Amino acid sequence: MKSEEHFIDFENSIGPWLGKTVKVVDFFVQEHFNQAGLDLTKEQMIVLKKLSFKDGLNQNELAFLTLRNKSSLTRLLSKMEAKKIIIREQSSSDKRIKRVFITEKGKETFLRSSPVIKKIINKIEQNISVEEKQEMIKILKKIQSNFCSEIEHL
Repeated sequence: MKSEEHFIDFENSIGPWLGKTVKVVDFFVQEHFNQAGLDLTKEQMIVLKKLSFKDGLNQNELAFLTLRNKSSLTRLLSKMEAKKIIIREQSSSDKRIKRVFITEKGKETFLRSSPVIKKIINKIEQNISVEEKQEMIKILKKIQSNFCSEIEHL
């Protein structure tokens, strides 16, 4: 017998729909990167995007900006360094700090990923009005803000 207090209406809850949507988008992104001959993951593209806007971020800043913990970011950066799309350099003022820089190959990879990302954004927003898009962004920002204090303590 199912107790009412333990029942969760997943079909009418936002969380499961967000999760499913993220998985579909992740799959779509990876498929399109592969089809374009890009040896890149969505997470790596996000790091390249951040570095394209502000090169030389330290690893702590990059972890915060990408909402990743330090150890998972370190693993990600190691893979990116092996692909020669980023380099890490120790800070001259503090040996504990490593700054991350995008390489020429990384810049080229990011530029090659731009049309793919644009195509994906167009697919995501297909059949969605400007008003619906604005409302969706507003709702997603509210959801993020619901977790902001939690994220700051991680």
